[in-house]
Amino acid sequence: MFRFVVLMFMTVNVFAAQSTVDIDTAARVYLDAAVRDQVRASLGAMPEHIRQLFAADNSVQLSPAQLAAVDAAALRGFRIDVFEAPALESFAAHLDPATVAKTHAFLTSEPGRRMVAADVAVAQIGEANIDKVMSGDITAPSTPKRDALFDKIERATHSTESTVQVFLGMGQSVAVGTAIGSGMDPVAVDERAHKSGEASRPGLEENMRVPMRRFVAYGYRDLNDADLEHILSFLESAAGQHYVAAYNAAMGAGFIAMGRRTGEQLGESLRELAQAQMAPPPEVMPPAGIAAPH
Repeated sequence: MFRFVVLMFMTVNVFAAQSTVDIDTAARVYLDAAVRDQVRASLGAMPEHIRQLFAADNSVQLSPAQLAAVDAAALRGFRIDVFEAPALESFAAHLDPATVAKTHAFLTSEPGRRMVAADVAVAQIGEANIDKVMSGDITAPSTPKRDALFDKIERATHSTESTVQVFLGMGQSVAVGTAIGSGMDPVAVDERAHKSGEASRPGLEENMRVPMRRFVAYGYRDLNDADLEHILSFLESAAGQHYVAAYNAAMGAGFIAMGRRTGEQLGESLRELAQAQMAPPPEVMPPAGIAAPH
């Protein structure tokens, strides 16, 4: 489950759960999967990614002050405390007791623990190394059998689709948040962002498939074939697919919340900058001991 580290992309195949669970129960699974450690590892790179979202829009040319506002807003919005409440709420809503029991048993098994440790380790290798892994500049030895297992694991976790969905959802939420903060019509902005995102989705998924397979292969490079087979068996089971759907939904909810918070902060800052440019220059106070002229 590598969604968050690859920074900002994701999709869900929603499987209907029989009943929801409470937040405490969802939190236990969240801790079993070490989600907090993995998400935290991705947050430092978010200001640069948000900059890139704006840089990709050729109609927007941001000033140095506006770019500084983007960075400040991303630092305030992309925080683990902003992420966790909506993520856990969504996780609880998409899990059911049977899935929780089987998922806990898997995540606390020896192969499950090794998988989680690998997830945390690869989340912490840094943005530059993640890019190199996904481009193929950093690889690990493999075999045809292992390549086939990695391919099946990537598909079972819907890593490509989920990564793209998080990217699109986060970009849309930043746009809507910015509209709210700056006093624009958020409904119109939401509609335009959604339409643009859906148009770009097929191409993004096509371009991400091979890099995500590389990322899975590198992240699980130290797991043996038996571990990989055990992981795949769980992921392809009914409980595993319910868990994947709940997990992806939770990650999407958390990143969208952080994107919305970032956008709202940015909208307020941009509005203040615009108002400052329109305001008359402030009155200059004379040095101490010198009376102002009358």
